[in-house]
Amino acid sequence: MVSVLSLAWQTIRSRLGGFAGAFIAILCGTALVAACGVLMESGLRAGVPTQRYAAAAVVVGGAQTVRPPGADALSFEQVGEQPAVPAELAGRIAGLPGVRTAVAEQSFPARVVTGDGRVLGGAESLGHNWDAAVLAPFTLRGGQAPAAPGEVVLDAALARDAGVGVGGQVRIATRSTPSVFRVSGIVDAMARQPAVFFTPEKAVELAGRPGQAHAIGVLADPGVAPEALAERVRAVAPGTEVTTGVERSSVEFLDVSQTRTLLLAIAGSFGGFALLVAVFVVASTLALTINQRRREFALLRAVAATPRQIRKLIGTETTVVALAAGVLGSVLGLAVASGLRDAFAAIGVVPADFGLAISPIPLVAALLLGLGAARLAAWAASRRPSTINPVEALTEAAVERRELGRARLITGWSLVLAGFGGALVPLFLRGDVATATSTMSTLVVVIGLAVVGPQVTGLVVRFLAPVLARVWRISGYLAGANAHANARRVAAAVTPLMLAVAFALATFYSQTSSTEAARQEAERSTTADYVLAGPGGVSPEVAAAVRRVPGVAVATPVVRTSVLTASTVGDSVEVQRKPAQGLAADQAGGALELGVDAGRLTDLTGDAVALSRSEADWLDKKPGDEVEFYFGDGVPAKLRVVATYTHDLAFGDFVLPVELARQHTGGRLDDSVLVRREPGADAEAVASALRALPYPGLVVAPAASASAPEGGDRQAQFYLNLVAVGVIVGYLAISVANTLVLTTAQRGREFALLRLVGTTRRQVTRMMRLEAVATVGIAVVLGTLVAVVPLALLNAGLRGTPLPAGPLSVYFGITGGAVLLGMVAIGVATRVALRARPIDAIGLRE
Repeated sequence: MVSVLSLAWQTIRSRLGGFAGAFIAILCGTALVAACGVLMESGLRAGVPTQRYAAAAVVVGGAQTVRPPGADALSFEQVGEQPAVPAELAGRIAGLPGVRTAVAEQSFPARVVTGDGRVLGGAESLGHNWDAAVLAPFTLRGGQAPAAPGEVVLDAALARDAGVGVGGQVRIATRSTPSVFRVSGIVDAMARQPAVFFTPEKAVELAGRPGQAHAIGVLADPGVAPEALAERVRAVAPGTEVTTGVERSSVEFLDVSQTRTLLLAIAGSFGGFALLVAVFVVASTLALTINQRRREFALLRAVAATPRQIRKLIGTETTVVALAAGVLGSVLGLAVASGLRDAFAAIGVVPADFGLAISPIPLVAALLLGLGAARLAAWAASRRPSTINPVEALTEAAVERRELGRARLITGWSLVLAGFGGALVPLFLRGDVATATSTMSTLVVVIGLAVVGPQVTGLVVRFLAPVLARVWRISGYLAGANAHANARRVAAAVTPLMLAVAFALATFYSQTSSTEAARQEAERSTTADYVLAGPGGVSPEVAAAVRRVPGVAVATPVVRTSVLTASTVGDSVEVQRKPAQGLAADQAGGALELGVDAGRLTDLTGDAVALSRSEADWLDKKPGDEVEFYFGDGVPAKLRVVATYTHDLAFGDFVLPVELARQHTGGRLDDSVLVRREPGADAEAVASALRALPYPGLVVAPAASASAPEGGDRQAQFYLNLVAVGVIVGYLAISVANTLVLTTAQRGREFALLRLVGTTRRQVTRMMRLEAVATVGIAVVLGTLVAVVPLALLNAGLRGTPLPAGPLSVYFGITGGAVLLGMVAIGVATRVALRARPIDAIGLRE
């Protein structure tokens, strides 16, 4: 073992340039995997500092996830709306040993309105009951606690912005028109959200949740450990979320709880892609490095080295390089994770103050995964050099093997066919499944083409070589002959560049296409003239007030929410969140056209629901049947199907009665109101009357500006994918440059021989430029074709046209970047290789 390790170390030292490529590939791959591990751990343990519950040892809230009966530990989904907890639970908890007091806290939208109609605090401003102030605790700066229904306590920031002090009057809007309250006191402001405190009785009235509370805060007796107290609380509060420490913030802030689940999903999917790409890149780089040493391995076989010894030598070399790269890459992963967190915060996917949980576990896991990927790649790459027949060793070393093995050809072309077969899925399925399948099919096709790369590039070069020779004569002939004779080398350079182009194009344009399909369907289906919206939502009274405006024919409130479904797939239970909305049955038909194909939308009252045609087919439901699911806040539902519709891209898979949808959203507010004028009504007069309604912050806009129900989620998902794709494409760009430099730098003796037989330096440089053009051209063309086929099928299924939606400039940016990267990498490596004198370079060993 010592002799093999010593030989491996000497080989690495003498071939630093060759092993540098493998080192960089493993380093970057390990950093990506480590970053995903940090994000995953943060989804399990991290959060933001709690504010309203800082003094509470334990906080009890509604269940933050839905796990149906019979589901395993990994089959759950995060709720989309703020869940409630029974207020009477506070009395039971208060009687437990070690509990000093337990307070049920109410939380609801409460916005301060200035004299000129401005709304202070926006969607983040919340009202609470004053007896819950002890959970922070909030300390009065001045004045006293609210003692009458008409009194409030403001935080200092709101009081300052409103220009009021103790004893002053302020207008506050909750779920109705603004009411006047007297400011009885002022408390310190919180960093994350403005707060308004009412008397306990008034807060319960304004919250609109009889018998329910946002959370229950538990204050402990001195010396009682929070975890011990939490166990006692769990015993009397089954089905709730009992939290301590940083996890209290997941009950206080819904976005924190959603962020934790989102990070788990991101780390899982993004990490899987990153690991797959890392294995692919490391394997490609190691195969290239080992292929450059054909003469060395041939000589070892000729002097009686056994195949096992060759494989052991390659494995030891790879282990040494992978350990060094893995340790550095794991540490670098901390910086990558921090950068990803900042990028996600910048696009609004995670809160800006969400911290990362750091421990050695994801770093060690990334190191082991990187080492395992490198050893697997080394084993695959060492098979051919270790099995060279000693008699044929020198011949095998001098001439590149042209044909591919039958197993490799079958595997590669099977992957290509499977990928293109998967690209047909969007012709039969719609929604996110179609988009994800389209992107995945592109990746599968690229991997298949990489497996049969030498055969594909050989065919292309066979037709390209005569063209090069005819146009550029000597340099063109040399470029074509080199590419034709070294198809494996060309394939090694083409593959990562093709992967980068195809992956970037497929991911970007699949998202823009699905978003455009939803937008077009929403635009075609919206027959309203105006949409009314406001910061944080619209009062449920607005729709009724609008109907009383002269010239208004229809006014339907819209509540955007989500539901959670559970379906049995094989032996497991799959939980999914589906977009949904609430509509007023008697008004919806005049403002929206859902494409109802069975049943009647006017029956959408009480315990009823309308399903999209695709969802109804999946659940095998029809009008009159009952369907079971969970509301956005996790409450189980069993409703009667009254209609099915086809415009699911625009309106989601579930349509609920607006009253029912409103009951299961945190603020009990509408998201918007769609308004249609009566025929012949004056447009400007109606718009002016709508703007004059006594609801501060109400914005009247053309209905064309209303997006699809899940438009905000789509945009967030789009930007999230851009960040993830940017990181992976950046890794691929490093791999591309790495591979191109390696394939060019190894040709120093070839360049020297060409110059010694009379070829000028300029002709060699032109030859390499033509080879670079051929390499990047093949990669860009193949990458484009691989991405275009799934994208065309996706758009045909979603939009009825094969042309992808999205700016053409992005395509030219991606392909132009690939061309520039390839040309620069090959050009720089060529200039370095040509620096040595031919007589010196010809004597260098390979």
